[in-house]
Amino acid sequence: MASNALVLFSGGQDSTACLAWALSRFDRVETVGFDYGQRHHVELACRQNVIAEIRRQFPDWNARLGQDHLLDLGLLGQISDCALTSETEIRFAESGLPNTFVPGRNLIFLTFAATLAYRRNLGVLVTGVCETDYSGYPDCRSNTMQAMQLALNLGMEQQFRIETPLMWLDKAQTWQLAADLGGEALLDITREHSHTCYLGERNRRFDWGYGCRTCPACELRAKGYETFMKAYQGEVGR
Repeated sequence: MASNALVLFSGGQDSTACLAWALSRFDRVETVGFDYGQRHHVELACRQNVIAEIRRQFPDWNARLGQDHLLDLGLLGQISDCALTSETEIRFAESGLPNTFVPGRNLIFLTFAATLAYRRNLGVLVTGVCETDYSGYPDCRSNTMQAMQLALNLGMEQQFRIETPLMWLDKAQTWQLAADLGGEALLDITREHSHTCYLGERNRRFDWGYGCRTCPACELRAKGYETFMKAYQGEVGR
């Protein structure tokens, strides 16, 4: 079993939970983020804040947490023409997918992550994709991840393992995972420092964190938090 992992870390709720998951399992964990001209560019600053708080509040995890990498994938944003890379109103396209879908994004992210992992001798790629509470993106599905693992291993003659700890969790369960892994401290880090909002809104604070409250990402995060808190408060009150 590989003892080292590379977490695809955007600084959002899901990747924060995945980072904690990896730090609880692997001896050495590195992180990689991507600057692809995203509309919510503020997430690149938030990801650094999340990493800093995890280092500060979790000494055991800090000892395992290695180098952070930020890759410039600006070309992806230039050719995507979607609501995540331009000032376009968020809506559903004729395909049935929201126009926040960046075609090939996760495929490209995993390819570059694997290239980095090859050089850094990291055997596991951890990504927060999910097909339970999600917007229908085809590159978040389990069969896509299985196909990518096969393609990367064939193309690089490696034995990478792609781990998707959130694949079958809804957003409430993702909040619960954070609570199980890091307790109230990790919940606070997620609420205060992680970023999910597609519009990059950081001026409005809700119980679940910062955002616009109306984009698909905020709606999923808020609904999941409400469901989680009802159960969490019941457990704490016992």
